[in-house]
Amino acid sequence: MNRFMEVLENILLPIADKLNNNKYLTALRDGFMVSLPLIIFGSIFVVLANLPFLDKLIGEKAFVTYQDALGPASAATLSIMGLFVIIGIGYKLTEQYGLEAIYGGAVALASFLILTPQVVEGVSGVIPTVSLGAQGMFLGIITAFVSAELYRFFTQKDWTIKMPPGVPDAVSKSFSALIPITLTLSFFLIIRIIFSYTPFETIQNFIYTIIQQPLTALGSGLPATIVAVLLIQVFWFFGLHGQIIVNSVFDPIWYALNDENLQAFQAGLELPNVVTKQFIDTFLVGMGGTGMTLAVIILIFMIGRSRQLKELGKLGAPAGIFNVNEPIIFGLPIVMNPLVLIPWIISPVVITIITYIAMSTGIVPKPAGIIVPWTTPPLISGFLATGNAWQGAVLQAFNIMVVMVIWWPFLKILDKNYYEKEKSGNK
Repeated sequence: MNRFMEVLENILLPIADKLNNNKYLTALRDGFMVSLPLIIFGSIFVVLANLPFLDKLIGEKAFVTYQDALGPASAATLSIMGLFVIIGIGYKLTEQYGLEAIYGGAVALASFLILTPQVVEGVSGVIPTVSLGAQGMFLGIITAFVSAELYRFFTQKDWTIKMPPGVPDAVSKSFSALIPITLTLSFFLIIRIIFSYTPFETIQNFIYTIIQQPLTALGSGLPATIVAVLLIQVFWFFGLHGQIIVNSVFDPIWYALNDENLQAFQAGLELPNVVTKQFIDTFLVGMGGTGMTLAVIILIFMIGRSRQLKELGKLGAPAGIFNVNEPIIFGLPIVMNPLVLIPWIISPVVITIITYIAMSTGIVPKPAGIIVPWTTPPLISGFLATGNAWQGAVLQAFNIMVVMVIWWPFLKILDKNYYEKEKSGNK
């Protein structure tokens, strides 16, 4: 076991370190964090707009009026979430270079809009909302990276306008950014013109067809999801934040799938995807934290005899209910503890398979695309994430029991080990 752990450590730690320090993945992760409060705001109003049985209580006509009144909340946030991510990535990447970050965010947004189709049903000058959501997500991410790098390149080449002393700082910075921004936006305008002469017509169609569709198809499948979940667990076992490392790569795919489900849910259509951001966050992470350790806390109260585990249970329970599980990860401990490696690795994989089968067969509704805050307690989060379906809460409860069964013998051994050490120490 020690030899196996040493090999894993030698292989994974350097990879994790490089991923953690990669400026593009860091900017991507932080860019999504910029958009998160806006996304959650929109999700709350999607839930409110689709309260169960409300149409029966107030009547169909009043219900439609009620939904129309709340609609702008999600339309101005969830439906155009790509814009917020683009601004966040451009801002954060430019900030890493020590430049004026606000111009990095602005030029990223403008570059993306230049590349975006601006014709809807023959009417020019109108940007389709779908281009600002899931369909435009990958183009937006790529554009944000390229535009920030071009802006950084032109600025560091000192291709800027120097204003004389005494000019207000805001004016000086604005003129200083003029040439780098002009050159950057001109580059993207040329790209747009070139693609207008291709069969794809726009680079957005090209990216969506050649890159985004194959990647989302891969990321929405069960095998790729299991690989992602396994990597999260393995990284955490070595004390690395697996969520941050793996999500940096998979979040663009999961969010795009999530947005597709949201659009279908709002339109009353069949939901296309099982695996989405909320599939991961609600039915895996959202049950006590990474590794679904709320089940471990429940087990501690049921079978724990050692003073160490009992105290850990009391400490970890309040946080675990809201999906914060650092007390369990570092207090049990799970990090570098070979006694719990098997249940720690196996449990999320088993739950991933159970949840995928339950949703793909229609036993439980698929995630509705609603972003539920990650601190929402289990059962409530499952109900909300599936569009106010009770089956989502039942599935979470069932999954917790499955995790308890998997952990039972291993926690029993760990508890016995602690108990005997405490007993011998008291003699």
